[in-house]
Amino acid sequence: MTRTSRRELAGFASVGLLAYAADLGLFTWLRGPAGLDPLSAKVLSFVAGCTVAYLGNALGTYRDARPPGWRPYAVFFAVNVAGALVQLLCLAVSHYGLGLTSQRADTVSGAGIGMALATVLRFWGTRTWVFRAEQGRVGPWTG
Repeated sequence: MTRTSRRELAGFASVGLLAYAADLGLFTWLRGPAGLDPLSAKVLSFVAGCTVAYLGNALGTYRDARPPGWRPYAVFFAVNVAGALVQLLCLAVSHYGLGLTSQRADTVSGAGIGMALATVLRFWGTRTWVFRAEQGRVGPWTG
């Protein structure tokens, strides 16, 4: 792994942690003091987390490969929705398909295995479809 690749991975992970904190913090506030129902709160916190992640990656990790306009944000959002679906699929398979219904099993499948697979998908999708190097221009992940 090259130094540039490690820097890209570290940047992506740092931004992801910040986005996760924004999502969790907003969700907690919307469910608690704001009194929203869980689905509305999660939709709003997910959109906020995606926005934080996009801005962090666009202005930080992939600042040299950021294309102009709204299209990159839309593609980034779609990649993150796909990641969320991967997490839900892992949870559904474990809970309903395999019959592992304890809170621990749900956490391991959704927040553990599902999050790991979703993170790989998000990393690949972000660098492949959102912040890819244009022809003739070198992106930050090349070495």
